[in-house]
Amino acid sequence: MGLYQRYIFPKLMAAGMRQEAMRRHRNRIPPLAGQRVLEIGIATGENIPFYSDKVEQLFGLEPTQALLDKAEERAVEAPFPVALIAASAEDIPLESNSIDTVVSTWTLCSIPQLERAMQEMRRVLKPGGRLLFMEHGRAPDPKMARWQDRLTPVSRTLFGCRMNRTMDSLIDEAGFDILTLDKVYFEAPRLLAYHYIGQATPR
Repeated sequence: MGLYQRYIFPKLMAAGMRQEAMRRHRNRIPPLAGQRVLEIGIATGENIPFYSDKVEQLFGLEPTQALLDKAEERAVEAPFPVALIAASAEDIPLESNSIDTVVSTWTLCSIPQLERAMQEMRRVLKPGGRLLFMEHGRAPDPKMARWQDRLTPVSRTLFGCRMNRTMDSLIDEAGFDILTLDKVYFEAPRLLAYHYIGQATPR
């Protein structure tokens, strides 16, 4: 792991996750989760205070140890058990059919092998379990989408972000039925402003 990935990237990610524009919307997804919950890309644990008492246990998956160390500070204050796991979404170290809710907020853009990760989410979800997601992605405006295509190689290299992913199509193609879906622009830089917010269940 290089100096950028070890020291600079975690600091940039931590600062990004604290943005007020993101905090304003965090209460849209975590409060819907219940029972045994897996959060993909828990990062610094910004979502933890937004979960409700419906949560019996939270598993927080995060491949970057420096971010997990910061999440630990919030985990110890949670009113439910939190298990932080240093692992990637492409290889989730949990048993099949063991999770009631998978939560992903601003994470799917950063997973290199997204199809494999989505299959892993399907594997750990119980029958009838739910995937709750809030993700930025490909904009419907053709001009903006073209800019996203041009700049994704740069954002992928610097931040691990693939800003041009069409999130609803990718979730559907991974074998999920989308139950609810809102597509809307947030108050953010236009390249990152278009969001997909919803719930899905494995077919």
